[in-house]
Amino acid sequence: MKKIYIPLLAVAVALPSMTLTGCIEETFPTSSVTQDQVVDSPNAAASFALGMPAFMNSVFVLGDNRLHYDFGYPAMMHIRDVMTGDMPIAASASGYDWFTSWELNEYQAESNIYPQVIWNYYTQQVQTANLTIAAVDPETTVPQNKYYLGAGLAFRAMAYLDMARMFEYLPTDGTSAVNQYGNDVTNLTVPIVTETMGEAEARQNPRATREQMIEFIISDLDKAETYIVEGSRPSKTMPDLACVYGLKARAYMWVENYPKAKEYAEKAIAAHKGTPTTEAQWLSTTNGFNDLDTPSWMWGMKFVKEDNCVRTSIVNWTSWASNELKPGYSAAEPHLMIDAALYNSIDNRDFRKLTFVAPEGSPLEGKENFINRSVLETPQDSKDYPVILEPYASLKFKPAKGEMLLTQEGCSSAAPMMRVEEMYFIKAEAAAQTSPAEGKAAIEDFMRQYRFAEYACSATTKDGVVDEIFRQKRMEFYGEGIILFDYKRLNKPVVRHYDGSNWVEDKQFNTTTRPAWMNYVIVQTEGNNNSAVKSFNNPNPSGCYTSLGTSK
Repeated sequence: MKKIYIPLLAVAVALPSMTLTGCIEETFPTSSVTQDQVVDSPNAAASFALGMPAFMNSVFVLGDNRLHYDFGYPAMMHIRDVMTGDMPIAASASGYDWFTSWELNEYQAESNIYPQVIWNYYTQQVQTANLTIAAVDPETTVPQNKYYLGAGLAFRAMAYLDMARMFEYLPTDGTSAVNQYGNDVTNLTVPIVTETMGEAEARQNPRATREQMIEFIISDLDKAETYIVEGSRPSKTMPDLACVYGLKARAYMWVENYPKAKEYAEKAIAAHKGTPTTEAQWLSTTNGFNDLDTPSWMWGMKFVKEDNCVRTSIVNWTSWASNELKPGYSAAEPHLMIDAALYNSIDNRDFRKLTFVAPEGSPLEGKENFINRSVLETPQDSKDYPVILEPYASLKFKPAKGEMLLTQEGCSSAAPMMRVEEMYFIKAEAAAQTSPAEGKAAIEDFMRQYRFAEYACSATTKDGVVDEIFRQKRMEFYGEGIILFDYKRLNKPVVRHYDGSNWVEDKQFNTTTRPAWMNYVIVQTEGNNNSAVKSFNNPNPSGCYTSLGTSK
């Protein structure tokens, strides 16, 4: 086997004592490891492979334990959700909402720390995959190691697919595609770093075009499809063949190859074999959206007491996702809510509405799936404010085993990365894009069988059916970090200002297209060390919209 050099990204971030503006100074030293070092242990493939899901649970990637938005892949999911029109955050007089800058579209420039945490997380996630891929020679290894190789390729494809969709510049009503250097950056994604790339090449590595990126991702997934069936996955924290098909379905949706997206969504459904989440599973007060063994979950993250993120008690998924973990961040005050207009547009017969606090006078009031509301309404120990959940507050993500008070027990939970329901929605929308009648039938079949029997889609045109699928998908995947990609692909505006809005005043932005902030900015460190990127960055979207600022 030839010797392979893998560029390692090491970022030293010097933080000022006050981080209100999010400004950073940074250096970017680079070193390398050789393939001989990578395969030093006979168990290297397994060790590196298991490091991929472990890194998703990482905390403080930037090396500063004061940054409570820095908790691995779950933080990336939460960032994406608060940037949509679906997840208002209740007024937080306590100042506990660490994600405010993403909600307000502030400090998103290349020199700010908020893009840095995203870039550092994903580039290091790619590196964990590259180490796994480099550790396996498929010509000489055992079948189980071929599985690990396939898993590494799937993880890398997933990371690049996320990054491509986040960083690709698409037209908006807030910024121009021609950046400050006079370069048109339309459809540029991110630089591709492989397991064979050396340092010199990495320093002259341009942003891949959409066409180059989809070719790379599908190539990885084609190989993953071959290798991943050679062995068995240890748990659902690792991908299997169904997940590879699911990633292909996502990738083809991104580039609007709808026939291929539909084909691979159907393959994913068939390969997974698990049924969509039932009403009992959805509304469970002990296992609701916290159980890796839920049959609908294709791929997910598992958190255990030994994880550093869980040991922090508050800098982790459950602390931010669950309003019912009383010592967690979201229960303390920056409550997660669902957009009032979205909630009110959903039929009361749909059991999914019971995972949100009903407004006063609603027929659903008192029917919600609280674990124990009286615990939440009791003032928090030694605090000035009571923890009372507001209308539209989320009850979707339960702390582990319904534990509301003990943080490490409640945070030893799980989070979904891919559910089979997503494949049904991809199948339905992909069909609707070419045949509205077929798409309408597909969404009606899914909803009637798995959500409520009386459902009917009244739309008949392509745009109408696609809009209805998008609306239902927003409800289905609330809080799971998925829907931003649909907003951006479908060029959907974010509408937060309207009569009855439950968005706080300074976040009431209305756009006419996809928001400019959905074109993420590449960080300064990459430009400083990769000259091919420096003058081809996305325009800074910070502050390009003015809040309409009307009270609820």
